[in-house]
Amino acid sequence: MNEKTSRGGLQGGTRQSNFELFRIIVMLLVIAHHYVVNSGIAAAGGPIFADPMAPRSLYLLLWGGWGKTGINCFVLLSGYFMCEKSITLRKFLKLLCEFMFYRIAITAVFWLTGYEKITPAGIIDVLIPVTELSDGFAGAYLVFFLFIPFLNILIRNLTERQHVRLLALTAFMYVFLGTFRPVFSVTMNYVSWFAVLFLLASWIRLYPKKFFDGAKRWGLIAGACILVSAASVVLCSWVSARIGKTYYYVAVTDCNTLLAVCTGTALFLFFRNLRIRPNRLINAVAATTFGVFCIHTCSDAMRRWLWQDTLKNIEFYSRPTIYLHIICAVIAVFAVCAVIDALRIRFLEKPFFRALDKRLPGAVSRWQKFEDRIFSDGNAGNE
Repeated sequence: MNEKTSRGGLQGGTRQSNFELFRIIVMLLVIAHHYVVNSGIAAAGGPIFADPMAPRSLYLLLWGGWGKTGINCFVLLSGYFMCEKSITLRKFLKLLCEFMFYRIAITAVFWLTGYEKITPAGIIDVLIPVTELSDGFAGAYLVFFLFIPFLNILIRNLTERQHVRLLALTAFMYVFLGTFRPVFSVTMNYVSWFAVLFLLASWIRLYPKKFFDGAKRWGLIAGACILVSAASVVLCSWVSARIGKTYYYVAVTDCNTLLAVCTGTALFLFFRNLRIRPNRLINAVAATTFGVFCIHTCSDAMRRWLWQDTLKNIEFYSRPTIYLHIICAVIAVFAVCAVIDALRIRFLEKPFFRALDKRLPGAVSRWQKFEDRIFSDGNAGNE
């Protein structure tokens, strides 16, 4: 086993439970973020807005402050592993089919039950996978996934010095300027930001350093970053209470803010160095995390049905049980969505791809021959 493989932690191509546990924890934090920001509980005019410094307000805001950090964690995981792997059509189709299945199926349920009205615009919207790149993780991630083969060509042809210089340049543009947005104006879209995270993760993977090692070291750094991020939420809540604004998450509100990047990177390196024996249950549950995300964020109607009509977050805010409600709601959403996705994998995805695998190589071969004719003819004409 070479140094990159041993330090990176790939063991015979099997899933590592330290990274898989990381996926699960991060998804729970993302759900907690959605509990707060997608329910209206922290919106202008919502119950938190009325008194941001109330103990229950701060409690909820602190639970919900890690959504953008979580997105960084997921993309760092992808970059870390994908920088040394080939991206196949099959891998992309698995992601696309999973995303579209939930998008169409859940919307159809809402239409058939009358929860949401069917409109021509709604039909078109549900059938188009990606309509927004500046927001919406799942759709943007699908587009980013198609860029990975080209990013791999780039990083394989860079020296480490060039790699670090490119990373520093893009980090300055997105992180430094993006963090001080009152002074600088930086328009970010997820796809280009994911490429920056890919550069960071691939540098960690391809050029191992002693500094990247040590679970204790990175646990302490991650803990410090979490404390600073939490303090920023409290401070911004205090400012929000004074000026009547919803600035609770201004220091961690976007993926490219300094605190979201530092916390996500430190957490990633902590779990990278964490030693956990292979655990089938952890690995099986972690395999559903993208499905969990797709299910509970598939549409505005889903967010309204889940957080407002079913779990009644705003109604529970005024009850003493609110402190327990967010914990139970987050775990329940994750558990139910994970079971649903496990069933989808078992009864839909696996049979579908068994059938597709018989036809996909032939289709790919025909497409490659078609491309060969086009590009060979074009080259001949240019010579």
